[in-house]
Formats: sequence, C-alpha cells, structure tokens
Amino acid sequence: MKMNGNEIKPGNIIKHQDGLWVAVKTSHVKPGKGGAFNQVELKNLMDGRKLNERFRAAETVERVRLDQKPHTYLYDEGDMAVFMNSESYEQIMLERDFIGERAVYLSDGMEVNVEFFEDKAIGVSLPDQVTLEVAETEPVVKGQTAANSFKPAILTNGVRTAVPPFVGTGERLVINTEDGSYVTRATD
Repeated sequence: MKMNGNEIKPGNIIKHQDGLWVAVKTSHVKPGKGGAFNQVELKNLMDGRKLNERFRAAETVERVRLDQKPHTYLYDEGDMAVFMNSESYEQIMLERDFIGERAVYLSDGMEVNVEFFEDKAIGVSLPDQVTLEVAETEPVVKGQTAANSFKPAILTNGVRTAVPPFVGTGERLVINTEDGSYVTRATD
C-alpha cells in the first residue's frame, strides 16, 4: 500500500532501502525556506540499525502490513524462547535477543502476537502490562505519604523498578512492559 511521506506516523512499517523499517519518531518540519517535510527516525526490523530520513509530501513510500498470529510462550531452551501457535499448535523458536529488553516479562502461558512478513517472524508484541510480585524492597514506613516519593524494588523476574512507599515485599503489582514502571496494585 502506497502512502505519502508526510503521512508516516510512529509504529508504521515501511519498505525503504531494500529493507523493512519501523517509524520510531516523526516530526513535521516547516522551514523558513523550501517545502515542509517529515523528519522520521527509522529502525530496521531485521538488524536493529537506526536511520534518520526526510520525506517530502510528494514522495511515496510502500507501507507494509504484517500478519499477526496469536502464540503462547512455552519455555526457554538455552538462549531461545519457544512459542506455540494458538491456532495450528505449531512451535517456533526465537532468540531472546530478537525479542529485546521486554523478554524479561515473558512468563509461562503468556499470550503474545508474533508478527510475520512473508512467513518470517520479525517481531513479538507482548501485553502492555503484566502482573509481577515484589521480591525485595525497603520496609513500609508508617506515616510516609505517596506524594511523588518512590523507593526501589526488585521484582520476581529480576527487574528493578520504583514503587510507592506503601508497597511491601510479596505484593503483586501491575507493571508496564514498555518501560518497567509501576502502574497499580494487582486486584486479583
């Protein structure tokens, strides 16, 4: 599907320079002289390289649609993560490095979407939030308020995060998988 260069938005996947790129950041620029353009920071989906490009409104780029298939995370085998297709029960193995920093949030039975382009896995999207238990933190201090003060905590998956002062060891929390930040206490 063709689209104009000024229509590229973060998250769009395009074919550019014989590769697949995802738009990370975009910024519309209208200089004093010359025509307006879209300054786009791109990341290569295959090797992780980054690139900054300018796209004018008159330029067209090829937007790529990926096939998303539901998979269940099963287990790790060395530095590989094993996933099972939820529809065909076919298993695939992907390197944990391929998944990136968010791989620490994988847990047994977690439902994820594996993105495919021409039957080749090129990405894994995890849920936006996961529930984890606090493994270690400073004890709760009576009378301390939660207004803009956070304390360090280590979660059961080894991730370090900042939590409000009222959170104690053993509590279950909802954590944002994008940046590892505390969202709220778990209600389940």
